[in-house]
Amino acid sequence: MRITRDGDAFIARLTPRQVSAMYEALSYLRDRGSSDTELPLLVGADREAVDALVERLIGRHTESRDFRLTREEIHMVHSALTAAPTMFIERGGLFAQEPFHIRLGFYRENFDALAYAVVRAAAEA
Repeated sequence: MRITRDGDAFIARLTPRQVSAMYEALSYLRDRGSSDTELPLLVGADREAVDALVERLIGRHTESRDFRLTREEIHMVHSALTAAPTMFIERGGLFAQEPFHIRLGFYRENFDALAYAVVRAAAEA
């Protein structure tokens, strides 16, 4: 992942898989019935902001492309990537890998690696 600064915003060069993971994390948290109190706690933004970013990420992307993101949107993406897996913790504190993979189309390790890459790339920008 590559992120560069453009004034107060960031330009993130994202692969189709990265965009898909971000979309899946955000849309899952938005659509799972998160209340107007819970969603901002999970992703640091209200439903309107999440909807706006989801709309920008939606679609079948076939090649890498640039996305202009604010610091708040980067925070939203990072939070969604780290919060979504917590919704798949079963009794006894075990992570339910199969339901996570079936619903989101990724393994938890993919979300963890992308969340780490987002922070690292933004910090280097």
